[in-house]
Amino acid sequence: MSINNFVIIIYMDFAHNKSVIVNHKTPIKNVRRDSMERFILKKLLDWKNSPYRKPLIMKGVRQVGKTWILKEFGRRYYENTAYFNFDENEEYEQFFETTKDVDRILQNLMLASGQKIVPEKTLIIFDEVQDCPNVINSMKYFCENAPLYHVACAGSLLGIALTKPSSFPVGKVNFMQIDPMTFNEFLLANGDENLAQYLEQVDTLEPIPDAFFNPLYEKLKMYYVTGGMPEPVLMWTEARDVSAMQEALSGIIGAYERDFAKHPDLSEFPKISMIWKSIPS
Repeated sequence: MSINNFVIIIYMDFAHNKSVIVNHKTPIKNVRRDSMERFILKKLLDWKNSPYRKPLIMKGVRQVGKTWILKEFGRRYYENTAYFNFDENEEYEQFFETTKDVDRILQNLMLASGQKIVPEKTLIIFDEVQDCPNVINSMKYFCENAPLYHVACAGSLLGIALTKPSSFPVGKVNFMQIDPMTFNEFLLANGDENLAQYLEQVDTLEPIPDAFFNPLYEKLKMYYVTGGMPEPVLMWTEARDVSAMQEALSGIIGAYERDFAKHPDLSEFPKISMIWKSIPS
């Protein structure tokens, strides 16, 4: 089983009930205890500093943490962040319908929102872009005519995948995939830095001492229960609230089903819903 930045394979030897291979490659340093640590922030920093940087489209399922990650990235590494949500402010999309001039688009956004945008100093976040083909298409002009602006887009994975080919800026954007939290990220969020550090330093096949194996085994079970989704992880790590965690997971599953209804032909939705509900949970 591969868990993102490290590999952890558990062998259940029922005679001895222990043995684990761990191979972890992500260093764990300077973790802020008041915030979940997501290792993808390092990839975002590489994107920021790349001489070949293009506008970024962050891909990932709903509720996986795309918006939080981009805002946290802007908070850490830019002077300010200009955030535009096209679901909350649908009128902003009109700025992209009337012109392809990037400077005019940004001027209108600044005047309408009161936010400041400075080349190379501001992270511009366009959120919920899955239903805004003109916004996605404008990335071509940001790439070609305004490369000094750092632009990152986020939206539902399904919606972006179904964007009409004619409106997609092929070759003019970078993509980055955000997945649920890794086991190491879960351990850090749970305050188990010692266990995360232990996983980091083990890189060979060897028995794991009971002092590490037993707590790791228990933490791994709870990690699977949360699915690595940030909100359920937060409910567990901060409050140990199982009912709130289950409610958050149910809400995420319900959001996925509602997302299905937005895109296919309405006559196909009942079939898709039946298939979705038939999957064992």
